[in-house]
Amino acid sequence: MKFVYKILLWTIIIMAAAFGLSGYLFVNSVFETSLEREVSQAMDDSSILRFAFETAALNIPTKYNVLQDTAVEQIGSRLESSGQGSGRFLRLSNEEKKVLFVSNGFPEDTALLQQITEDTRIWQVIPLGEHYYIHTGIMVNALDRNMYLETLEDVTEVFEERTLGFSVYRQVTLAMLLCSSVIMFLICTWLTKPIRLLTHATRKMAGGDYSYRARQISSDELGQLTMDFNSMANELEATIGELREEVRAREDFIAAFAHELKTPLTAIIGYADLLRSRKLDEEKHFLSANYIYTEGKRLENMSFRLLDIIVTKRDTIERQPVAAKSLFDYLKSMFSGNTEQKLRISFGKGTVYAEGNLLKSVLLNLVDNACKASSEGGLVEVYGKRRENAYAFCVKDYGVGIPEEELKKVTEAFYMVDKSRSRSKNGAGLGLALCVEILRLHESELHIESKVGEGTIISFEIPDRQEEEPGRAEENRQNTEGGRKAESAREEEGSRKEECRRETEVAGKEERDRKTENGRTAQEGERKGGIDEAEKENGRTEQGGKEAEPDEFKEMGQT
Repeated sequence: MKFVYKILLWTIIIMAAAFGLSGYLFVNSVFETSLEREVSQAMDDSSILRFAFETAALNIPTKYNVLQDTAVEQIGSRLESSGQGSGRFLRLSNEEKKVLFVSNGFPEDTALLQQITEDTRIWQVIPLGEHYYIHTGIMVNALDRNMYLETLEDVTEVFEERTLGFSVYRQVTLAMLLCSSVIMFLICTWLTKPIRLLTHATRKMAGGDYSYRARQISSDELGQLTMDFNSMANELEATIGELREEVRAREDFIAAFAHELKTPLTAIIGYADLLRSRKLDEEKHFLSANYIYTEGKRLENMSFRLLDIIVTKRDTIERQPVAAKSLFDYLKSMFSGNTEQKLRISFGKGTVYAEGNLLKSVLLNLVDNACKASSEGGLVEVYGKRRENAYAFCVKDYGVGIPEEELKKVTEAFYMVDKSRSRSKNGAGLGLALCVEILRLHESELHIESKVGEGTIISFEIPDRQEEEPGRAEENRQNTEGGRKAESAREEEGSRKEECRRETEVAGKEERDRKTENGRTAQEGERKGGIDEAEKENGRTEQGGKEAEPDEFKEMGQT
């Protein structure tokens, strides 16, 4: 049964009970009042008849001053005739309670007669057929004789009025219940409308429409319930959206990971089979072996990156003060052999509160991505600046840029805007994902601004360390003990990766030397020029540190 019908049914039951009880009490109260009035009237009439009997007995001639039975009959006949048309009946009895006179129609029951005593007046209501009478009894003293006078007064009208009152009240009650039911149905329908709207909303959401919201039509408790329901629906929709996005990201991750494994493995297997099945000359043999070595190193690098991401997601860090100069000096040393792009570094003095090795990994990845996105001879700028409560970093390139619709996806693992370009430069799409996790540990995040064909600006701020409560120092040291071990492992892995990278560069250089000596000579000259120019830029930076900052970096703290 619907809730509105339950409310309506119980309302009708309660109203019917209330009307019935109140009607019974009202009609019965009126009846009792009328009956008391009739009883009082009957008792008064009985007293009058006694007085009339005693007066008549004194006026009748008597023998030996004794009232004869015949005289009693005469007096009773006169009293009866005086009350004709009033519906009154009489019965007179002697001292032995033997009936001397009785009106026609008077009942033969003598139970009331036996109860009459001196100085008492007795009455009772008795039914006779379809009529009701008040039966009264009283003692009469006439000429030293004690006699008993009984009367019957017709009060049928009082009972008929009671019956009529009940009948009328039932009809009125039924009419009121009918009208009240209609009104209560409308009221219940109006009161339960928010519940129906909530029910409709839940069915919509159960059917998959998580954007549907219940309409709020009141400001009472049900209106508050609707607001809370819509708030819950908003959170649910956001959570489901996040779950769907997470599922999509996982599927993309698995697909990308499988593809990234398939491509180098296919090449490794093909070249290995070529070396195994055929006898090649020295140059082709070296090229095949070098390709196998390069692809293997790329797989190893990808594995290390994945390991770094997993470690940073589960690890805690202990932030220590690190001189900003040491971070930028590390970048200079790491890219000192890069002759394809110009690297400009400018920074202000200051201390960065961070885990040094992790922050170096972030800067290394960002600058490496900027170099990969830049054309040969392109400029990559790195800036650092001390702010009020943080140290800000900015990496800017003038390369191919990132489409606006791709900006939210570039930090996902294995996601690459230009896959062919990234693979040609040994990229796996894991650098920015690692940076995001590292900055999360430092309570920071990446801010990416990019335009296709104009370049990209990536910035972030490392907030200063807050003062810790003395009681929590030991707890923090315990929490970061495992982090130190992981940091040592990452440092060792970073050294191995750098060694592998340098070996790959050496192998590639030897391969190019084998192809053409003249081209190598020309390229050597160009590289020297690039190195000299880069050293000049770096020299200017180290001397003054006053290179003009780009407008984007000035606004970075306001982004």
